[in-house]
Amino acid sequence: MLIASSFATASDNSPLQDFCVADPNGPVLVNGFACKDAKLVQPNDFFFSGLHLMGNTSNAVGSRVTPVTVAQLPGLNTLGISMARIDFAPWGINPPHTHPRATEILTVIEGSIQVGFVTSNPEVRLISKVLAKGDVFVFPEGLVHFQKNVGYGNAVAIVGLSSQNPGVITVANAVFGAKPDIPNDLLAKAFQVDVKVVDLIQSKF
Repeated sequence: MLIASSFATASDNSPLQDFCVADPNGPVLVNGFACKDAKLVQPNDFFFSGLHLMGNTSNAVGSRVTPVTVAQLPGLNTLGISMARIDFAPWGINPPHTHPRATEILTVIEGSIQVGFVTSNPEVRLISKVLAKGDVFVFPEGLVHFQKNVGYGNAVAIVGLSSQNPGVITVANAVFGAKPDIPNDLLAKAFQVDVKVVDLIQSKF
């Protein structure tokens, strides 16, 4: 039990001091960010303003994510948590994506949002639900998931993530927008479509 418990850690390592404000310009390369000198830490290192502002959803998918990770809030370094606001235009989507380093928990602030995630192979089961204002849904770490505004007005959600730097891999962008391109014949075989279909989709990314 002692050996097993030593491996039962969260996504990010636990801090070994009160705080470790990120120093993105630090000369030391570590898994995360080096610590800013504690004597130089200021209240603004633990502060972010802007989640009350609506994101610009005038884009192809009709949504905008406003992240609050260690990149925006240096005081999150080593704390194993972050958050984001997601704005949706009517029928806008947050396309299928995954967070390689975090579990995500979402609460609807305004509107009606369809959410879902897909389990891993071989079952590949879709687990989906329509949420109303005040509802909460959790997406397990690493699984492909999505959100869609199913209302006629704007929708807003707030999410929490179990990493200071959860990362995001949008499936369509990764598969069809990789640079250099993933070979089109490989994708055609994987998706069982004509190469011309792959070329068309890749041209959009």
